[in-house]
Amino acid sequence: MNRVARIALPFALVAMMVGTGAGALEPLGQNKYVVDRLVAARIADRIRKTCPAEIGARMVYAFGQAYALQSWATNQGYPKVEIKRFLKDKAEKRKVYDVAEKYLAANGAAGDDVAGFCALGKKEIAAGSIAGSLIYEK
Repeated sequence: MNRVARIALPFALVAMMVGTGAGALEPLGQNKYVVDRLVAARIADRIRKTCPAEIGARMVYAFGQAYALQSWATNQGYPKVEIKRFLKDKAEKRKVYDVAEKYLAANGAAGDDVAGFCALGKKEIAAGSIAGSLIYEK
């Protein structure tokens, strides 16, 4: 293989992969990393709002994590306009909320059961989960 072919071949392969969609990103709503963090944020938010006497929010940390998630998505190749569109999409938000509510209910925090939410909040904090990292015990 001549020198030009050795240099051009990798570029041609990359161009073919991009052209055929092999390098295409999955929609943000199907990206497990993104969805898991949004669900955890919703879980933490529901816990702190339902159990305000015992659980508080680490707001500065939470905002930092939100910014970090947006930066991560941008670094993965998602355009900022797509990220904004995803975050404003009511159907996508409903999906995240539904997953969070199912998790809450499965773990003893359903409806407005303050005791259940407080217990789950303490459990999440102790476990060092993503949701637990966004809240603190007062």
